[in-house]
Amino acid sequence: MAHATVAELREFAAEAGCGVDGDEDLGGGWSAVQYPDQPDGAAAALARRTGAPVLTVAYLDSDVGFVEAATFAGGRWKALLNRVTAEGYEIPVDRFPVEAALEGALDWSAAAGLTADPDAIRAALTGSAAFAEELTDQLLGALGIPAAAPGEART
Repeated sequence: MAHATVAELREFAAEAGCGVDGDEDLGGGWSAVQYPDQPDGAAAALARRTGAPVLTVAYLDSDVGFVEAATFAGGRWKALLNRVTAEGYEIPVDRFPVEAALEGALDWSAAAGLTADPDAIRAALTGSAAFAEELTDQLLGALGIPAAAPGEART
């Protein structure tokens, strides 16, 4: 997901050797593409290429989400979604500290010109859901991406 067009994201995916499973215009200049394998460092590479903030989420069977975000200026943060479920997979959740992710998320949101909700970000980072994608939608809304606001359908 990036502050870029669907076409730009599809082009990046093709250059990285990724097939695209789908795409979505989130509104407000934000777009998302879904591809089966996320290349290492995709968020930072795409942020450098587009000059815009980027957030990627890689899913483990829709049970756990691995968030990686970057800005053009080099700011980066990582987070883990569905921490309780991650522990069941024996994923070391201590490698994804919530406070560091919250701080990074707030900086990322500000760099994107968005208004974030710190409490809602914390809730997404510490919450549980049947599918990690639900927490992703919650996180995007908390970061201030209008089309992803909780309870609203995407455009």
